[in-house]
This record gives sequence, structure tokens and C-alpha cells, in this order.
Amino acid sequence: MLVRWQNLLMTAIVLFVMEKWVATPILRAAYFGEQLPWWLLMLLILATVFIAAGGYVINDYFDVKIDAINRPDRLIVTRGVTKPEAMRLFQVLTAAGIVCGLITAACLRSWVTAVIFVFVPGLLWFYSASYKRQLIIGNLIVAFVAALAPLLTAIANVAWLRHLYGDVNGIDVLSLTTLPHDIYVWIGGFAAFAFLGTLIREVIKDMQDVMGDRELECHTLPVVLGEPATKGIVTALLLLMAGAIVWLAWWVIPFPNGWNSLHARYVVLGLLIPIACELWLIWSARISSDYRTAQSVMKFVLLMGVLYAFVINRML
Repeated sequence: MLVRWQNLLMTAIVLFVMEKWVATPILRAAYFGEQLPWWLLMLLILATVFIAAGGYVINDYFDVKIDAINRPDRLIVTRGVTKPEAMRLFQVLTAAGIVCGLITAACLRSWVTAVIFVFVPGLLWFYSASYKRQLIIGNLIVAFVAALAPLLTAIANVAWLRHLYGDVNGIDVLSLTTLPHDIYVWIGGFAAFAFLGTLIREVIKDMQDVMGDRELECHTLPVVLGEPATKGIVTALLLLMAGAIVWLAWWVIPFPNGWNSLHARYVVLGLLIPIACELWLIWSARISSDYRTAQSVMKFVLLMGVLYAFVINRML
């Protein structure tokens, strides 16, 4: 489907989970209670989903020739939808996202939120038109945008708190607490995980699409460095991810009863073992369908990373 509804659903879940399972418990622990109104959260989710949907449409718009080689059976633009229709759909979705985003920013009184919802659509346009064909830049842009999704909930909550409690008799109330810091640190951890996981998935996708990328002279990692070297880079990133998870679980937020707790089992079964499977899939991959399977496993790892917020919720 042109707008990739599964990915949009995942984006909405990420924002909802960050709000309900991370930000809200932190606020309640500080006796602030749940602060961000439900309608403002829905507006934030709608803005993000609309802009992401527009990004998928414009990506397919510019990728017609590449997709005709890499995945002709899934080519939508020029077959199911004409290019002018795709462009109009991109414009409508992006405009809706920007409007929702600016309304959200106005309600939050947050210029940072406004800048994000104006800057990201332009970034996605240039990514689809040019940056994705350049060495590593396109991968980093997609990873950065993915990391912004959870961060938006942190930005929104801190902005809303400052709007409500930021100044009482000339005193910055929130500056007297560590609340903004805690929100950014906890949600920032999920954003870092999303960045790294998305970067890995994008590089795997480049290995899957290497035939069409090489034909149209795209400078992706597999085209420039070759498949073995790219597998080495993915391996290093996966090991970095696994190491960060172990460090976090063992030293930063150690589980009760060590590695015998339910939390520890979640880390091992839900994250570390799938990462190990991903390593095996990468090095055993030979054809495009093998990399597609590896991509699916990486999506599962990202989903389990998001749902780890449930563990955090029980600890806060």
C-alpha cells in the first residue's frame, strides 16, 4: 500500500506508548499526575502520522524506476496511482500534518515543536529526491526522523508542564525539580534505540535493493563498499545495540533478583536472542528475499524495544 499503514500504525503506537507507559509514570512519581490532555496527544499523533504518510508517498513517487527493478510486483505509482495523483496525495497529507503540528505547537506554546513539523516534511522531500542516493546520508536521515517520534512526546510533555507550572510568582517551578531531565533521559533512551535500529534496518534494505540501486547509480553502502563490508558494518551496529542493552539492564537499571527476574527474561528472549538471530540471518543471506526476512526480524526487535516501555512502567 502506498502509505504503508503498518508502519504508520507502528508510529502511532510508539507515541502512545511513550506517553502512557513512560512519561505518565514519571509524572505520577513526581506527584504531577497525567498532564498532556488526550486531545492534544491525539493531535500530536495525527500530525506525525500524516507527515510520515506523506513521506512514504513522495518516496515512492521518486523511486518508480528503482522499484520497477527491485520490486516490480509491488510497484504502485504509475500502475495503481498516477504520478500526478501521488503528488497531490503527498501535498494533502503533508499539509494536514503541518497544520495539525502547528496547532499542537500553538497549544503547547513550543517553538521547537513548530520547527520540527515544518522542518521534517522538507527533509523527507530532499531525502526522497536526492539524499537517499548518497552514501549513508539517507540512512542517517531516516534514522533521525524515526528517533524524533518518541522524542516528540518528551518535548510535548515538558512544554505543557512549563505552560501550566513554569512560572509562579516569577519562579521557574520546573527548574526546581529534575522532572524535565528525567523525561528526556528515559524517552531519549528509546529514541536512541529507534535511531540505531532504524539505521540497521535501512542498511539491510539497501542490501536487499542493491540491484536497482546499482543500475541507477545510487551510492549506497552495498554499492560503494560491497556486500561483505556492509555486513560487517551491520554486525558492528548490532553488537553495539546488544552491548548497550546489556549495559542498561545490568548497570543502569539493574533488575530485582538479577537475571532471574521477569524483566531479565524479557531482555534476553525479546531483545538479545532476536538480535543474535538477526546476525545469523545477515551472514547467511544470499538473495533479496533473505534480506527481506532479516528486515522483518529487525522490525520485531524494534517493536520489542518499544514494548520494553511496559517494563519501565512497572519499575517507575
